[in-house]
Amino acid sequence: MRVSTKGRYAIRVLIDMAQYGESDFHPLHELAARQGLSEKYLEAILGTLVKNQVLEGARGKGGGYKLAKPAKELSVWDVLSVIETSMSPVECVDNDKNGCDRADICPTLPMWKDFAKIIHDYFSGITIQQLVKNAPDSKIPSCGEKKK
Repeated sequence: MRVSTKGRYAIRVLIDMAQYGESDFHPLHELAARQGLSEKYLEAILGTLVKNQVLEGARGKGGGYKLAKPAKELSVWDVLSVIETSMSPVECVDNDKNGCDRADICPTLPMWKDFAKIIHDYFSGITIQQLVKNAPDSKIPSCGEKKK
């Protein structure tokens, strides 16, 4: 299992949204500027999060994106499980797959299932709010911006 750039950016942007006003709508251009990301790339990530009800989106003046629930209730798993193609360590324990033809005799399958559960439990136990509290500064600087 490897978390992609999209997954890392998604978490980073949600932390940013929680820091700059958890219940506020954040315009795409502001999020992109603060994070040093392309608006087009970020819009694709945020669109996936809206589609999966992690974020809410609104068009027009005063619109943008906001967290669909409080940061203290939003886990890293909630984000990664919708952004990443798979969070399984191996294909045979991926929920979207039927396993393999050796599953009934595979001596390693229980180990992979246990590891997949550890991954799920670990990321489910970390909230966006916890990551905000762990941030080294009160606000995350965008790329290239110096900390104050």
